[in-house]
Amino acid sequence: MRLKIDYFVTGILFVILLAYMFPHVISGSTAQLLNTISSIGISLIFFFYGLKLSPDKLKSGLGNFKLHFLIQGATFLLFPVLVLLFRPLITSAEQETIWLAFFFLAALPSTVSSSVVMVSLAKGNIPAAIFNASISGIIGILVTPLWMGFFWDNSEINFNLKEIYVNLILQVLVPVFVGMSLQRFFGAIVQRNSSKLATFDKAVILLIIYKSYVKSFNEDLFGNISWMDLALLFVGAGILFVIVYYLLQFISKYLDFSMEDCITAQFCGTKKSLVHGTVFSKILFGSMAIQGIILLPLMVFHILQMIVISAIANKYGRRNQTNAQ
Repeated sequence: MRLKIDYFVTGILFVILLAYMFPHVISGSTAQLLNTISSIGISLIFFFYGLKLSPDKLKSGLGNFKLHFLIQGATFLLFPVLVLLFRPLITSAEQETIWLAFFFLAALPSTVSSSVVMVSLAKGNIPAAIFNASISGIIGILVTPLWMGFFWDNSEINFNLKEIYVNLILQVLVPVFVGMSLQRFFGAIVQRNSSKLATFDKAVILLIIYKSYVKSFNEDLFGNISWMDLALLFVGAGILFVIVYYLLQFISKYLDFSMEDCITAQFCGTKKSLVHGTVFSKILFGSMAIQGIILLPLMVFHILQMIVISAIANKYGRRNQTNAQ
């Protein structure tokens, strides 16, 4: 199978390289300007996200409660519990930081667009995918900070739950509901320009990633992390994905799900949103240098899930097309 070049992944690697080569470019008024631009960009991302949410499509996916509980349970319970199991193995402050980054990944909601696209390609339960991927982002606004709050005392982060929720509500939740309220007027226009909006989303994400890594490289945070720990990070992301994927397959079969529901459970339940991750990291960690390291497992996981799920979705799609003939 020939793999296509993903230009967004290439963009992520490019901005990290740019931050590494020119870590002192952003400072003072420039940093403040970029921070303002990224904050406005975040609100616009979720405003357009709300415009794309069709109430009718969400309602059509409501009925299958077992599937919904499995997907949300995997997203917000199974992932964090699996990462928690490895916490006793930590032996240094650097490993503690990497573990916290993995736990942040585990506590994030699922991603919307790619989940729905992959489920559609694999001939899964599309209405259920739309419902679960959409509701996951809203649940994450409440659950992700709560999960992270359990371990703030063990880090150097100034934790203020009230301030975090206010920022999430203003920058994420309010724009989503404003967009949803205007969906019937502008939803069709947004759908026709979805590819352009996706480019805008990615540009904002790349800006946040760039700012995060400039700060991390400026303070030489990666100099304290060994190559062995970085290698374990890549391996750990792969192991985490595989464990959740096959656990969801086993549970789906135990619950006697149809093939369509099994596909939806595995595809939506294993996804983690890079959009929400970059946005949440900006709000939760502010301008702290640790933000670059916090995003690293998420970016590795994002690339991995795209490659693996794309291959599996194509396989399912071809098999279902053959069976239909």
